[in-house]
Amino acid sequence: MKTLTMTALVLGASLLTLDASGAGNADAGKAKATTICAACHGADGNSANPTFPKLAGQNASYIAEQLADFKSGKRQNAIMAGMAQGLSDQEMQDLAAYFASQTVQTGEADPGLVKLGERLYRAGNHDENVPACLACHSPDGVGNPSMKVPALAGQHSAYVIAQLQAYGSGQRTTDPNKMMETIAGRLTPAEMQAVASYVEGLHGTVTQP
Repeated sequence: MKTLTMTALVLGASLLTLDASGAGNADAGKAKATTICAACHGADGNSANPTFPKLAGQNASYIAEQLADFKSGKRQNAIMAGMAQGLSDQEMQDLAAYFASQTVQTGEADPGLVKLGERLYRAGNHDENVPACLACHSPDGVGNPSMKVPALAGQHSAYVIAQLQAYGSGQRTTDPNKMMETIAGRLTPAEMQAVASYVEGLHGTVTQP
């Protein structure tokens, strides 16, 4: 039987060539974002409130998919459900294109959590069969657009922790392979905090040794 680690590596190494950019118009997305997104996510997608995710630099394919999931009810959030209900498929693609074109403002990792967070992100936890995050989210945290895997680099740690908790508790079930539910269920609260802090300070570029 294949282990979860092997599954993650296979997914991370996939050569799927789906169009990551979609057919969105960034200019149209900017105009729409100003009226419905800026209050929570910031005008350029860099939210000031750490409970709201940064959308700047996020993969367009992932943003569009999440908006569709909010609209259909597949992903539950009272605020986002209301926002997404009035969006057409084209408007979702436009918003996704706009936020993907912006630059995420990275934060700072807690120095006391970096060692554990980096180990989990880059090597996982073999004892608990937790794969390295980089297998799917890439070494530099930019995700995998063709597979709709989100970028994590620079994301608010508070938001990342909340999503890991939601996956671990079964509240969030949007992962079709249930990989994130399984992984999050194996992480301790301390590990969630550490890896979330690490990705908040992670820049979306590979640092060469």
